[in-house]
Amino acid sequence: MLYGIKNCDTVKKARKWLEAHGQSMEFIDYREQPLTQDTLSRWVDALGWQVLFNQRSTSFRALSPEDKQDIDQAKALRLMLDNPTLIKRPVLDTKQGVLVGFSDASYQEWFAQ
Repeated sequence: MLYGIKNCDTVKKARKWLEAHGQSMEFIDYREQPLTQDTLSRWVDALGWQVLFNQRSTSFRALSPEDKQDIDQAKALRLMLDNPTLIKRPVLDTKQGVLVGFSDASYQEWFAQ
């Protein structure tokens, strides 16, 4: 499955790449279909919360000063569940594992395995 936000340019690029390379992938827009804590926890276990948590996003800048301080795994999980736009995207979740972000090279390598 591919997770993200449908109007995100990077998600659009990933979806186009998948289609162009014959990779059928269900897309989940986590603004419309909120993530479960179990799914997000599994991603964090696989990658680490720092990989998923987008501190460069507009959503992060909009957080309160208290929310921006002393971020640990529990706090990051809570913030990402409350504000899914804090999750780096896209997130590719397959039998192979979990991959965050998109580049032509990373997807070619991922699907060559």
